[in-house]
Amino acid sequence: MKTLRQIISGVHPHWVGDGFPVRSLFSYAESDRFDPFLLLDYAGPHHFAPAEAPRGVGEHPHRGFETITIVYQGELAHRDSSGSQGVIQAGDVQWMTAAAGVVHEEFHSERFTRDGGTLEMVQLWLNLPAKDKMSHPKYQGLVDSEIPRVLLPNEAGTVRVIAGTFQGTRGPAQTFTQVNVWDVQLADSKQAELSLPEGHTSLMIVQSGVLRIDGQPIHAAELAELERAGSEVQVAAESSARLLVLTGEPIGETVVGQGPFVMNTRVEITDAILDYRNGRMGHLT
Repeated sequence: MKTLRQIISGVHPHWVGDGFPVRSLFSYAESDRFDPFLLLDYAGPHHFAPAEAPRGVGEHPHRGFETITIVYQGELAHRDSSGSQGVIQAGDVQWMTAAAGVVHEEFHSERFTRDGGTLEMVQLWLNLPAKDKMSHPKYQGLVDSEIPRVLLPNEAGTVRVIAGTFQGTRGPAQTFTQVNVWDVQLADSKQAELSLPEGHTSLMIVQSGVLRIDGQPIHAAELAELERAGSEVQVAAESSARLLVLTGEPIGETVVGQGPFVMNTRVEITDAILDYRNGRMGHLT
């Protein structure tokens, strides 16, 4: 059995741009212990009044990793220098491989801006191995209807398999390394046993309700880190709970980052900054 290593709680929210009130539950700037995961921002739930101008984050670059944006409530509009663009609706997932470098922007969609509403989303940064960091950027837009659902035994809940495999069901995301991304909903007072790979970094982010692992309660906007040893974990919901389960095989390479660039050496970071300044990561048109 995997046992509970720590609970990360009490993280204060801050604003990213003017559209995303987030709690940064971990970051590569603090530690590389969550390898291959670099950063996780949990935004909301936050109510926005109708507005005339879209809120969000303007043009900015990334290199050396992937960004995974999961929208639970609300609606976002995205476009980037590779030519990809679209609207990410509730239930959809945007999997953007920045790799050698992209410039992009993320704003509330035109409809969400006009009507207002509640925004809830997660953005995860997933590291790339050194051999893939300078590969060609790509974009995967995963709509809710394409993401398979698995029923848990004893009517305990459901699992949306975004990436990796759960009980033989494979998610649609294409990945460079072995990772699992599961959107789990547990019914009130139910429990379930989840099989997690031996040796993987294993994290559970509670979004609503109260979850118990090893008898310890984990509340909304808190993160549970499990030991890498073991391959099963027992989870119990005190009330209906939603959680994001992440597991990943550690890459085990040096992480050197500065803001939106995460590479393996300081020289590569300097190169990334110069390439962005000189327009070699493209432009938004």
